[in-house]
Amino acid sequence: MGARFGIIGLATMGQNLALNVSRKGFSVAVFNRTAERTKALMERVKDEPIVPTFSLREFVGALEKPRAVLLMVQAGKPVDEVLSELFPLLEPGDLVMDGGNSHFLDTERRLKEAEARGLRYLGMGISGGEAGALRGPAIMAGGHAAGYAQVEEILRAIAAQGLDGPCCGYFGPGGAGHYVKMVHNGIEYAVMQAIAECYDLMKRGLGLSPREAAEIFGEWNAGELESYLLSITVDILRTVDGETGSPLVELIKDAAEQKGTGKWSTQAALDLGAPTPTIAEAVFARIVSALKEERLSAEKALPGPSAALSPAPEGFLADLKKAYALTVVTAYGQGFRQLRDAAAEHGYGFALAEVARVWTAGCIIRARMLSEMRRAFLHHPDLPFLLLAEPFPRLWEEGHPSLRRVVCAAHRAGIPVPAMSSALNFLDAYRTGRLPANLIQAQRDYFGAHTYERLDKPGKFHTHWEEAPRC
Repeated sequence: MGARFGIIGLATMGQNLALNVSRKGFSVAVFNRTAERTKALMERVKDEPIVPTFSLREFVGALEKPRAVLLMVQAGKPVDEVLSELFPLLEPGDLVMDGGNSHFLDTERRLKEAEARGLRYLGMGISGGEAGALRGPAIMAGGHAAGYAQVEEILRAIAAQGLDGPCCGYFGPGGAGHYVKMVHNGIEYAVMQAIAECYDLMKRGLGLSPREAAEIFGEWNAGELESYLLSITVDILRTVDGETGSPLVELIKDAAEQKGTGKWSTQAALDLGAPTPTIAEAVFARIVSALKEERLSAEKALPGPSAALSPAPEGFLADLKKAYALTVVTAYGQGFRQLRDAAAEHGYGFALAEVARVWTAGCIIRARMLSEMRRAFLHHPDLPFLLLAEPFPRLWEEGHPSLRRVVCAAHRAGIPVPAMSSALNFLDAYRTGRLPANLIQAQRDYFGAHTYERLDKPGKFHTHWEEAPRC
């Protein structure tokens, strides 16, 4: 009999997923364009049922029918190149899964190509990094429902096991799975930026050492703010360089890279008209960080206030904890709002409570608060924004004075806090019944005759502003 499952692409993620599948008792065939990686995997294999192959034709022949093939190759052109060779070797009813960070529109295009050949196709977001691939990732699938049913047993077995079941789910047709993963990564950008801003305020503002900052983050992580990203931050800040004995984080160049998913999330939000400014600011913060040489020049050309918060405002660390909590929940809320709008726009049909459940374990943005987010969406499936449902209004009531104080202190010291500032601006705008957009509409009508609506009567109106009466 052939192998139950196949994996193409044996970088670290692919290798670890192969080991995960095999250790759950499922036979798996593997293939990589570079044979050395296949051989490297086999050196890690003990008694696992892994079948090495050294050509695509041999790989396809090693699978039982209907075949189930997972691609773990770089997103973009490499996926199309592999599919162009793989599709002709498959038969109707076979399933192809793309487990990389592909753009959801690319997934929808490829799905149509698969359909034309009688094949099934899944776009499958996989989060958890290298360790998660081996021990249990979060899996977000979308595409052909029959394809998901074909491999559901295997996916549930290899996924992280959360309090409410395996962190694996089917989120609807087309590119739904990759859309959910894309927004996951956008939230990831925002949470990482919020942590970095807290670190900067502790370091430059309060003069704390990395070890002292690690102790504070560790205290936060011991309570309701517990999360994977906070936990690794503690480890990072406690790590020293083996050569110099200095904190390793202080030797790393302050220019953050990105692979595009955060940018895609922001672009897709703009296309929908979904407000995700905190996620967008996190993307722009990475872009600004990459301008290292320009920033070094501007530091001399544009002097500002001392970054030291001297004297440190009373209760600043307590305020910072609340400001961080409110910023993070705002970022999650913006991401969930985008998913809500995307589900309606694209006909995905997934439930936000199920998204939150899949994110509770295995993935990079897993956090204790996600269980409460899931309960909020279970009770209010059409909730427009997370902070409107219990227990999150409490975070606003307790946290917004702290967030205001932190943002003001940072601005006075010249320390940039784009994630926290944007969260506060968004929340203040969202809770304001009347914004100054009436003036913007009047300006648009003045120079472009774009018309406007009125509060006192229905319809669309246009004013000849240059001829109108003046007060």
